[in-house]
Amino acid sequence: MKLTKFKDPLPIPPVLKSKWRTEEYTYYEVFMQETKQSFHSELPKTTIWGYEGIYPGPTIEAEMGERVFVKWMNDLPERHLFPIDHTVHGAEKEKSTVRTVVHLHGGRTEPASDGYPDAWFTKGFASQGPFFEKMIYEYQNRQSSRTLWYHDHAIGVTRLNIYAGLAGFYLIRDSQERSLNLPTSKHEIPLMIQDRSFHEDGSLFYPEQPEDNKSGITPSIIPSFFGDTIVVNGKVWPYLEVEPRKYRFRMLNGANARFFRLNMDSGQLFFQIGSDSGFLEQPVGVKSLLLAPAERADVIIDFSNLGGKSITLKNDAPTHFPIGDPVDPQTTGIVMQFRVTKLLSSIDTSVIPANMGTINRLPVQSAGQHRFLELSEEKDLYGRSFFLLDKKKWDDPITENPWLGSTEIWNFVNTNGDDHPIHVHLVQFQILLRQPFDVDHYKNTRQIKYTGPPVLPEFGERGWKDTVKCPPSHVTSIIIPFFPFTGQYVWHCHMLEHEDYEMMRPYQVLPPS
Repeated sequence: MKLTKFKDPLPIPPVLKSKWRTEEYTYYEVFMQETKQSFHSELPKTTIWGYEGIYPGPTIEAEMGERVFVKWMNDLPERHLFPIDHTVHGAEKEKSTVRTVVHLHGGRTEPASDGYPDAWFTKGFASQGPFFEKMIYEYQNRQSSRTLWYHDHAIGVTRLNIYAGLAGFYLIRDSQERSLNLPTSKHEIPLMIQDRSFHEDGSLFYPEQPEDNKSGITPSIIPSFFGDTIVVNGKVWPYLEVEPRKYRFRMLNGANARFFRLNMDSGQLFFQIGSDSGFLEQPVGVKSLLLAPAERADVIIDFSNLGGKSITLKNDAPTHFPIGDPVDPQTTGIVMQFRVTKLLSSIDTSVIPANMGTINRLPVQSAGQHRFLELSEEKDLYGRSFFLLDKKKWDDPITENPWLGSTEIWNFVNTNGDDHPIHVHLVQFQILLRQPFDVDHYKNTRQIKYTGPPVLPEFGERGWKDTVKCPPSHVTSIIIPFFPFTGQYVWHCHMLEHEDYEMMRPYQVLPPS
């Protein structure tokens, strides 16, 4: 199917209005609904699932320290948009097909409001999992300014629910952010970048089985999904008209499995000012920006001297990053277009700040526990590939039990060919280093034999993070302080097909002894 690029304007998600607001808290209500939405003016309208009936969902904005309550309500139909593989753990036939639970990704949230995968609820009813009675979630927002996002997290069907449209932005504001004189208001724009495929009738296409499926199972979970079009804020290859001035973009990779390595055909720089969990110390000027699924980048692009020009945002990250096929430069290599065609509405007094504040580095010696956790590829009972964390499945006994207030180093030992973006709920962490090792030697002896020197994280990764890229044949080391809540959380790969099929584990934050 051939669609004209840059035919439709970029949609910008509206900011959600509260039901009521007091000095003590703010209260929202959000329905998950099925509706039809236009992905491209040359396609028939597409059936989607959206928070408040739109995709992406409305943006929630909160102030640092503001107590926010959200009542998440499942108003979806009884039949799923996509076929369900009932061999996937958590998606058994006896369970309701349409199940949802909401996770605030990057939020420092109590367990009952974190969106635990087993705590799903159906239309009008709740599950019998932990916290099943809780559909009003509390977000205390005890975090500095940053770009978070909310999305579905129901066990066994997360990949399908997010693909259907259940995702949106959540922005935390604070006084420091306002003091930096960044581009704001209509010059600050969130960009949720994803990939999708469509049937001729405009409906979303999601494959029912792998190309080399020999299991006889249909539908069958696939190892990874890669669409053949790029979608930004729910529109295929859109354009955005901008003024000749600075703009701030909150970029999110919301894809199931695709990495995006972004660059502009003008050759100009992105000025990255923040990562997943807040500002960097200084802006980083880069011509290329690599985002794994679930990673965010807070960037400023300066269009000041480009009046009348059109700039294409491109992608050159191979599928199954970093070892897969190259992108098609005419389709998945194109993201969107910026058109510097609007008149300057006012003098641009915003700045790219020279410094955003100090980030206190956690010393390695502050860590009381060092864990080595393998990321491995296995075969299931049907001969299909799937991935595990430390050779364990979701239902195996919990083995990661950090104490509240402790600091630990987690070393992810990647023995397979994919770069896995690992996300740890509740916490934020700092990346220490990545170091290549001999995979075959490790598999034979369970001993790590390094084959090269350690590599420091990229400058754009040297802030606080909640998702980390773990390249193949490398040990990726992060340092994590565990606070402010005790209870049960999860850590997982954020390639959604991996997450749904066992590459997710619970962990427990224990009260201090």
